[in-house]
Amino acid sequence: MPNWLLPEYINDMLPDEAWRVEQIRAQMLALLRKSGYQLVAPPLLEYAESLLIDGSAEMDMRSFKLVDQLSGRTLAVRADITPQVARIDAHLLNRQGVTRLCYAGSVLHTQPVGLTRTRELMQIGAELYGHSGLESDLEIQGLLLESLRMLGIADVHLDLGHVAVFRALVQHAQLDKDIEAALFIALQSKDSTALQNLVAPLPANLAKALLALPSLYGKPNEVLARAQQVLPDLPEIRAALADLARAAAQLETLLGSIGIDLADLRGYHYHTGMVFAAYHAGSHDAIALGGRYDDLGKSFGRARAATGFSMDLRQLYRLMTAQASERAIYAPHQNDVLLHAKIAQLRAAGECVVIDLLNAPAQRSELQCDRELVLQQGIWQVVALSSD
Repeated sequence: MPNWLLPEYINDMLPDEAWRVEQIRAQMLALLRKSGYQLVAPPLLEYAESLLIDGSAEMDMRSFKLVDQLSGRTLAVRADITPQVARIDAHLLNRQGVTRLCYAGSVLHTQPVGLTRTRELMQIGAELYGHSGLESDLEIQGLLLESLRMLGIADVHLDLGHVAVFRALVQHAQLDKDIEAALFIALQSKDSTALQNLVAPLPANLAKALLALPSLYGKPNEVLARAQQVLPDLPEIRAALADLARAAAQLETLLGSIGIDLADLRGYHYHTGMVFAAYHAGSHDAIALGGRYDDLGKSFGRARAATGFSMDLRQLYRLMTAQASERAIYAPHQNDVLLHAKIAQLRAAGECVVIDLLNAPAQRSELQCDRELVLQQGIWQVVALSSD
């Protein structure tokens, strides 16, 4: 096999994409910094138990593992940065008030993610700790929408869900973990036959509610009205529906396309409250995911109210309007003090100047130049690139 081949679903970024992704990263981190979020940079790998979210089978299957030659313990390459940020908040910073943190870095999955079929994502996100109210959920969701607007990604649709609805139903039914897991799988795969078989032994009101969840999707007012009719009047469900109604009403002032999806249980094993997903017509998969996960810090010795979002920078790049590559100024390779001074002056002003070490003008197109430095009457001038 040729040694230049990469593993399946692992890709290089060539110059145009790499520079644009770096610009997106810088723009988003600047917005997060101005919003009070502090940057953290966790390591690429840790001891496996720190990354697996209370032994989550899903995270375990996603994670590459290896043996540490120093300690003999199992290490894992991170498949998600959120658990690492929760560890930093709970164990290292140990602050008592609200803490806002952000991050940007690569994550690696054992299997390709979504229809884009990649195993390496460049994840960027923000997390807010120490506040359990709806205000922090709205801050995170508003920041997500502001990020997309700043990047020029329009016509976004945001779906809101709440894992407390499903959790309240299974707890009220006193289901064992195996049945709960099977229900979760059936709902996620929208397998109506399996769902009907699983709820058949349950009391009629709970069976009706669980069967209704996949249909509780659409416009907020309509979905919430139907949910109040078909779901049992449990305190946890009342509170969840009330939060969804308030959030949808406030977010509709920022975004015209808001939906409710009560069967969206992504991250159910560690999310504890409202969850959300942003969609765009240019992508088959959600372009951003987030939600509340108040118990995640418990595995690090300190549970804290928490909510956050994450996105893949490379996915955002593919959604953005194509931009012309930055063009450079061509400079010949000469031992000329005035030429070197002119090049330094142009670079200090922010221009890209490429010195042609081969002095081969015919290859200027490879250098992506649209102008050149030409000596005119003893002065180096920038002129349009000649066609000869």
